[in-house]
Amino acid sequence: MRAKSPTADLAAFAADLACERIPAPVIARTEDLLVDWIGSALAGKAARAVMAIERFASAMGAASGRSEVLISRRLTSPLMAAYVNAASSHVAEQDDVHNASVFHPGAVVFPPALAVAQELGASGRELLTAAVAGYEVGIRVGEFLGRSHYRHFHTTGTAGTLAAAAAAGRLLRLTPEQMGDALGSAGTQAAGLWEFLRDAADSKQLHTAHAASSGLAAAYLAGDGFTGAKRILEGAQGMGAAMSSDADAARITDRLGTRWAIAETSFKFHASCRHTHPAADALLQVVVERDLRPDDIVEVIAHVHQGALDVLGPVVDPSTVHQAKFSMGTVLALIAAFRQAGMLEFDRHFRDTAIVAFRDKVRMEFDREVDAAYPARWIGKVTVRTTSGETLRGRVDEPKGDPGNTLSRAELDDKAIRLASYGDAASAEEMRAVIARIRGLSGAAKVGRLFP
Repeated sequence: MRAKSPTADLAAFAADLACERIPAPVIARTEDLLVDWIGSALAGKAARAVMAIERFASAMGAASGRSEVLISRRLTSPLMAAYVNAASSHVAEQDDVHNASVFHPGAVVFPPALAVAQELGASGRELLTAAVAGYEVGIRVGEFLGRSHYRHFHTTGTAGTLAAAAAAGRLLRLTPEQMGDALGSAGTQAAGLWEFLRDAADSKQLHTAHAASSGLAAAYLAGDGFTGAKRILEGAQGMGAAMSSDADAARITDRLGTRWAIAETSFKFHASCRHTHPAADALLQVVVERDLRPDDIVEVIAHVHQGALDVLGPVVDPSTVHQAKFSMGTVLALIAAFRQAGMLEFDRHFRDTAIVAFRDKVRMEFDREVDAAYPARWIGKVTVRTTSGETLRGRVDEPKGDPGNTLSRAELDDKAIRLASYGDAASAEEMRAVIARIRGLSGAAKVGRLFP
């Protein structure tokens, strides 16, 4: 008999997870994350790439079903609903992020979890439990793959495929052995490369769509006896060996059942790549305290970790709104000009002459302290030189949205309502009803449609 492995232990945890074992604050946090995800999913409605994916899914998928495509409110198969909802939720750059794994769990966990729950008529508790299983698996896979993985691979696309499989598999009530097969099939399909940023390509939406749907498919196939690699993570030719040079198998099962990694997940405050947030908060601190305007500033140095240089460095002259969200110079220019970098600021101003001019005043510089803390902590440090000859410094040790500097429920609800309005996907009244439905999921006998 084959000895147990870290992959098998992780699979068993996901398969056996019961709502009664999950602390009440973790369930409440999961509800908050679901509210946050819904806003991001709706905000992507009008994005060109999302519309293309929705048209493709409509042409290829079932014309009816029980699973809801949020941006169009049509019903289809779980596979196609998860595919579209995952793509839509990762375009606004407002979806959640887990720091240590550098992973956006919500965009790949909630789409398959919601789609399968609706298809099966699952209870609210079952949906929340499945989401927790998906977060716990995906976060640990991301941590296992390490920093070297992220240099080339988009962790949300890779670890996210296994997270989706875990969430769907928990709703399908897979056995531990079947869950192991689902993770194996998910891992062999895991994909997502950063090269798209250099061309302002649409691949990021495909990463989440593929991860959510492939993980869902892996779970359904496992339930029908389809087998997968038993050691897809730590095996000699598994993900760690193929996709990382610093993989750490101990991270796969780190305090399973006692450390709730989902509770460590951060909400995004700015509508941009998370790597820009620490510097944005640090610059905001300086400009507010000293009441500085863009013309008062000669230069901004953002002191960053290597991951920020790897991901943001190639974006020199952003040509699209989405690419601009990966431009440190653009983000800090918007902060200096408007004291926020939200959806409307990007849409209306990322190519303004003044914003472009300020962008050229910004440079990133590797910082040993910041890099040593990353990815467990994302420290923000900036040096600002002014026209008056002053050198000012800003620092934040926990960016807005992190667990220790989190958004309140009122702030989360307001954010979701604003994002839905931005996408013209739901009215404020509709969103309040959806939010109330989510807050009551623990007592709901059946998930049903979010927009009946």
